Amino acid sequence: MWITSLKFQHLTIEWFVTGPLQENAYLLHDASQNAYLIDPGADAPEILKAIQDRNLKLQGILLTHAHFDHIGAVQPIREALKVKVHLHDADLTLYENASLSAARWNLQIEQPSPPDARLNHGDVIEAGAIQLQVRFVPGHAPGHVVFVGDGFVLAGDTLFKGSIGRTDLPGGNHLLLLEKIRSELLTLPDETVVLSGHGDKTTIGVERFRNPFLS
Repeated sequence: MWITSLKFQHLTIEWFVTGPLQENAYLLHDASQNAYLIDPGADAPEILKAIQDRNLKLQGILLTHAHFDHIGAVQPIREALKVKVHLHDADLTLYENASLSAARWNLQIEQPSPPDARLNHGDVIEAGAIQLQVRFVPGHAPGHVVFVGDGFVLAGDTLFKGSIGRTDLPGGNHLLLLEKIRSELLTLPDETVVLSGHGDKTTIGVERFRNPFLS
């Protein structure tokens, strides 16, 4: 696992590359040590150590969606820090079958217990200087959401540098994903930084003009 640190206004975002599928988990925190963890896919001990070393007050775990490579570290982290897990209801079936899905790839994760809170389109998640707007962007997964902050979007597996999320998995819908990317992501300012679930960061403007799937 490796970590990159990014700065946005009054926030720091720590970017962890986790597990065999190289999934990106993100830890947002402000100057008062308020924090949220997004999509902890694997490497729970290392993520926990980062939270504890920074003396952060974790407010919750936010999930863009429930594919196993995005939730593999949920249970050990929630148990260690006693925090709530937030998920859109439409991804509950994926969530409940995560360990079985991982096993089909010959991988093991600890099956997390049920989520504690629902995410809905238009919700605003706040703690200290952290403010994230929830937008519903299904297509890669039935309950996929993204989290829009000041100057960035945590896009999960919707939009990537030069690509989009795969839609050949159960619950995938290619046309719906394209429609939602256009209505919920491409309506953001061009300078908005896109922090995806895998791979490098990009911007809305770059993807608007150069992404072959969106031309």
